Amino acid sequence: MRKPPETDRPRTHGGPWRLFRLRLTLLVWGIIAALGLLLWAGWDLPDPGNSVAAMTRRPAVTVLDADDRVIARTGDIHGAPVRLTEVPAYLPDAFLAVEDKRFYSHYGVDPLALARAAWVNLKAGGVREGGSTLTQQLAKNLFLTPERSLRRKAQEALLALWLEWRLGKDAILEIYLNRIYLGAGVYGVDAAARRYFGKPARLLTLGEAAMLAGLPKAPSRDNPLAAPERAAARMQLVLERMTAQGRAAPAQAAAARRNPPRVTTRPIGQSDRYLADWAMERARDLTGPAAGDLVIRTTLNPRHQAAAEAAAAALRAEARKGKAGQMALASLAADGAVTAMLGGWNWLESPFNRAVLARRQPGSAFKVAVFLAGLESGLTPDSLIDPRGISISGWAPRDGARTTPSGPLTLREAAARSLNTAAVAVSEHAGRERVMAAARRLGISTPLAPDPALPLGVHDVTLLELTAAYAVFANRGQAVIPYVIRDIRDGAGRLLYRREAAGDIPVASQPTAAAMDDLLTAAVSQGTGRAARLTGYRAAGKTGTTQDNRDAWFIGYAGGLTAGIWMGNDDAAPMQGVSGGGLPARLWRGFMQSALSRLP
Repeated sequence: MRKPPETDRPRTHGGPWRLFRLRLTLLVWGIIAALGLLLWAGWDLPDPGNSVAAMTRRPAVTVLDADDRVIARTGDIHGAPVRLTEVPAYLPDAFLAVEDKRFYSHYGVDPLALARAAWVNLKAGGVREGGSTLTQQLAKNLFLTPERSLRRKAQEALLALWLEWRLGKDAILEIYLNRIYLGAGVYGVDAAARRYFGKPARLLTLGEAAMLAGLPKAPSRDNPLAAPERAAARMQLVLERMTAQGRAAPAQAAAARRNPPRVTTRPIGQSDRYLADWAMERARDLTGPAAGDLVIRTTLNPRHQAAAEAAAAALRAEARKGKAGQMALASLAADGAVTAMLGGWNWLESPFNRAVLARRQPGSAFKVAVFLAGLESGLTPDSLIDPRGISISGWAPRDGARTTPSGPLTLREAAARSLNTAAVAVSEHAGRERVMAAARRLGISTPLAPDPALPLGVHDVTLLELTAAYAVFANRGQAVIPYVIRDIRDGAGRLLYRREAAGDIPVASQPTAAAMDDLLTAAVSQGTGRAARLTGYRAAGKTGTTQDNRDAWFIGYAGGLTAGIWMGNDDAAPMQGVSGGGLPARLWRGFMQSALSRLP
């Protein structure tokens, strides 16, 4: 039988099989490519975990005065969490109008927005518009760095899909509104509402909501504190889009334009930042560095602080003429609460807190420890002291030409005239070790040495500790331990620390404290502190001036309040004619007269 030619063989129909194999191959390679893409984008993708609301940020610290008013803020400030049901509907609508108008119709990634952004950027020859959805923005803020790269955008999309699957639309929108950065260090609509408009988010008007919604694009540049005109322009844009999308009635938008938001521009305190900074440092010591957000309630009395600022401002020009480059003030209530503090003329010019940190020679203001030791060694205010001819190993103290005593005088008169020779005589009578022990009991912690010049105040002290030493005698001999923090709470309002009353700690007996009060009252009523005399109050205190007028002090008390003043220069340069009985005593008087007049 003849073999048929090749051309006569029956043909096989392999077309469909080949098409199937091609499709299968493409599918397999597509899966491989998708897996590779996922691996490329997600190999170091952060684990969102169970708490999507958590976000790495600087701990926020809010410092309040005794009336619970904010005097300082640091870190990233978050307001109270808001729920969609608790705020006006136009607030979330304002953000959706400009950030993601199809938020409720996509699944975390909006292909239409991506295509539009790509077209705009292609025509512009650079990045002009982003196509990120609100969910992608949240994913970036919660989990990613600000890096601009294709891989980071892929990660953003993956996390956005995860958020949509895990949470749902309303929860995502709530977290977004509570976490979005809106400039001036604030995060979330409630913190921004309070910072810019002085009200919680639930009370925002349509115009205020629109102004906040205009901030996410450039919050640091366009916020109403940094650039009021740009913030207003962004508000107009938001209102236009809300009207075009049916999220606001034209009449409502027109009314919002006619009544633009009033931005709260009251600055955070400046001079009270001395106390606020000190309180923040103390708070970290009490709670530890990892305590997170803190709300610190301090002892600052705003009326006393205002009195301190006014008294300092009234004398600054005169102090400048006297070459007094800096000053400090601290006031203490009977329990040790610091009610006012100035660490310098102006915190913005110099934030160094001289009331707490600077150590300077106190001069005759240190004699409070000398007289205490003398009283405890058996002297009384009427005891006679003969300061003439004192010489210790060839060293002799000196008084001014007009104050050199011509004979014996009472301890009261010696205190009033602030005689160096008399102070050395008392110190030698009581014993230098006793003087040092008295200073320690009064709260002076700086190093002291039992040298003959000890009673003249040659060893450095801080203003705060010296003020607390005088407060002992306003407190009838009980110790006064300065404190600035009443309590500390975390960001959720949980109590972390509360100061407990220290209780009575006797430093001097009541008869001794009364005798000391006699001496200090004489120093003001008839001695070197006459410029500190008050109207309507009995004042007690002591002046102090160091060699070449390098330091000038007045420390005293009246009406249950103790205050200390220091003037000088940071480089210890001499002042011109500034002594403790002059400008410091007058500043003390100005502060105390005003602070005491505000008592109930």
